[in-house]
Amino acid sequence: MRRERLVVGLDVGTTKVACLVANMVDDYIEIIGLGTAPSRGLSKGVVVDIGRTIQSIQKAVDEAQNMADVKIRQAYVGIAGKHIRSINNSATVSITRPDRVITPEDVRRVVEAARTIPISPDMELIHVIPRQYIVDGQDGITDPVGMTGTRLEVDVHIVLGSVTAVHNLVRCVEEVGIGIAQIVLEPLASAMAVLSSAEKELGVMLVDSGGGTTDISVFRGGDIWFSKTIPIAGEHITNDITVGLQTPLEEAERVKKLYGTCLVDAVGDDEKIEVATIGGVGTKQVSRKKLAKVIEPRVEEILDLAMQEVEDAGYRDLIPAGLVLTGGTALLTGLAEFAERRYGLPSRVGSIPHGIHGLRDIVESPIYATGIGLLKYAAEARDYVPSRRSRSGGKGLFGKLMTWFRQFLRG
Repeated sequence: MRRERLVVGLDVGTTKVACLVANMVDDYIEIIGLGTAPSRGLSKGVVVDIGRTIQSIQKAVDEAQNMADVKIRQAYVGIAGKHIRSINNSATVSITRPDRVITPEDVRRVVEAARTIPISPDMELIHVIPRQYIVDGQDGITDPVGMTGTRLEVDVHIVLGSVTAVHNLVRCVEEVGIGIAQIVLEPLASAMAVLSSAEKELGVMLVDSGGGTTDISVFRGGDIWFSKTIPIAGEHITNDITVGLQTPLEEAERVKKLYGTCLVDAVGDDEKIEVATIGGVGTKQVSRKKLAKVIEPRVEEILDLAMQEVEDAGYRDLIPAGLVLTGGTALLTGLAEFAERRYGLPSRVGSIPHGIHGLRDIVESPIYATGIGLLKYAAEARDYVPSRRSRSGGKGLFGKLMTWFRQFLRG
C-alpha cells in the first residue's frame, strides 16, 4: 500500500534559517519547497533574540510554503549549539520468565534504566540512542527481541540540551504557528544526509561547521560513539577577513565565498581580487594569497579543536574512514585536501545521498545537509518518532523508537 505524506525539515542556524518541504511516497523523497532567510536572532546556535528569530523563521517558512503551495503545520526541527552535552551510559536487567525469551518490553525496560541518570534542573533530555545490546555477555547485538537469555544489557548515547535553549527554540517555532514533530540533534541529521553505511561501520568523524558552531560526531561499528559542539565556525573566518583585509563584514562574507581558500600554497602570487573599502567609498585590490593567509590559520584552529575533542575522548584511532566535512564552511576551496594533509586521514566534502528528488540541484550544497537529514530522519522514523512531550517519557512508543534508531545507526 502506498504511503504518502508531507514532511518538513526546519534548520534554525546561527547565520541562516532553512525550511525544506518534501512529499514522501514510501521511501521516495521529493523536495517541493525551499525557503531560506538570514538568521538574525541566534548566537552560537542559541536563541538570544526571540523576536528576530521568529521573523527569520517566518520568512523562511513563508518562502517554502509559497514554493510548495502548501500550508506547513508541523516540522522536524534541528538543534545544536554550545549548550549541547552528550554522555554514554549502560544498564542491565534480568530476564526472569521461565522461557527466558527477550520481549520488546524487556528492551524498553533496559533502555529506560539506561536513560535514568542524574540530570541537573537546567538540562533536558533530547535523545537516548541505543548503540548495542549484550545478551549474557554476547555483545554487538542490534535487536535482542526473540533471543533467549537471562541478562540483557544496553549501551546508549544520551544527548542533553539546556532547558532554556530548547524551550526558546520551541517557542520561536510555535509562535510561527508550526507544531514540532521532533527536536533532532543536528549532527544526527547531517550524518543521515552525508555519511555512508560503510563509513559509519568502519569508523568516521563528521565535522559539520556552520556559521556559529561546529558540530562533531564519531560513528563506529554503525553506532554513534561521540558527539560534541564547539562554538567556533564560519563566522570567525568572516570576522578575521574583515580585520585582515579592512573591509565591511558583508564584503568579507562575499569575498570568502567567491575567492576563499585554505590552501595558501595553491594561490599564485600574482592573483588579485577587488575588495570594497570600509565606508563604501570605493574598492581596492588585494592579493588573493593574503586572503588565504587570513583563512588558513582559522580553519586550522577549527579543525584542530574538533580533532582534539575526538582525541580527548579516546577515539582518534577509531576513525580509519577519516573525516567527512559539511556545513557552510565545507564550501571553502581546498578544505578536504587541507584536512587530509594535516591529519593523514581520508577526507571528503559530504554530498547529498541518492534517493533525493525534486529540487535536488538546488539543495545539493553542504549548507543544506542538516535540512536534508531532517527529511531523511522523518522518512525513516515514520511512526517511531514520539511527540516532543513524550520524548522524555513516551513509554508506549519506546519499542518502535528503538527499532528506528537501530535501522538508522546501521545505515
